[in-house]
Amino acid sequence: MSSVVSAQPVVADLHDTTSRARKGLDKLFLGGLWMFTLVAIITLVTLVGTTLLKGYSRLNWSLVANFPSPFPGDAGIQAAIFGSVWVVVTSGLISLFIAMSTAIYLEEFADQRSRLNKLITINIQTLAGVPSIVFGILGLAFIARGWLGWGFTVGTASAVLTMMVLPVMIVSAREALKAVPSSLREGAFALGATRWQTIVKQVLPSAIPGIATGSILGVSRALGESAPLILLGALAYVSSNPTGFASDYTVLPLVILKYTQEAQEEFQAVGAAAIIVLLMLLVALNMIAIIIRDKSRKSW
Repeated sequence: MSSVVSAQPVVADLHDTTSRARKGLDKLFLGGLWMFTLVAIITLVTLVGTTLLKGYSRLNWSLVANFPSPFPGDAGIQAAIFGSVWVVVTSGLISLFIAMSTAIYLEEFADQRSRLNKLITINIQTLAGVPSIVFGILGLAFIARGWLGWGFTVGTASAVLTMMVLPVMIVSAREALKAVPSSLREGAFALGATRWQTIVKQVLPSAIPGIATGSILGVSRALGESAPLILLGALAYVSSNPTGFASDYTVLPLVILKYTQEAQEEFQAVGAAAIIVLLMLLVALNMIAIIIRDKSRKSW
């Protein structure tokens, strides 16, 4: 005679033990969060809408094709656009090369437990949060007027913006490399690949989405910066495009500052139109970063 023992499932006590006071505080915090988020969105929409209404009349080809002029009807931002391209593209390419090299060394070759590696990591993270005006002061002291003596030129501005965006790019590149599974490296090593072959053929292609996103966001930050360039002699009125790294230059944020400070409403309309152009460039860069991230994303 066999006896059958029926197993009864053990039901855990999952009653919510959170006090009413804690629930009230949570709801209060959530309500405040939504309220401040709504206020920020309304403020942003109001500012953008006001700028569009003020500068819509000057959004035409002459705005992009003309140089700055004492007459508001002929004033344009061509020199500022080309100056921004010279400065931002140069600093972006140099920063990308240095950031990738640094991230690869720190993540793939350096000893993660060494004091030197930890010291470098702390310094990079600290520099990523330094205000941009500090880099402008350093550039003025050591690059424009210091032992380099490059003067107030495109090369000086590119070097300072490179120092400014480089820590951000290094951090994003390192995080992208960390996100690559270690099993991918171990599989490549098991098949006889060298460390450098593993990095070039497996790790870097897998880390492209994160590296590209961080790099484009760093370039976007450089495009909208004006504080360090004011110290570096960027002129608000330049009637020619840069022809080299030793040329005078201006950038979009400084031209916007110049036009919006004018007493005449026509110049302020030009400044508002320039703000719209700058916003369009920033949105385009961010959209490119999103597309690259989504198209190159891999699931592990």
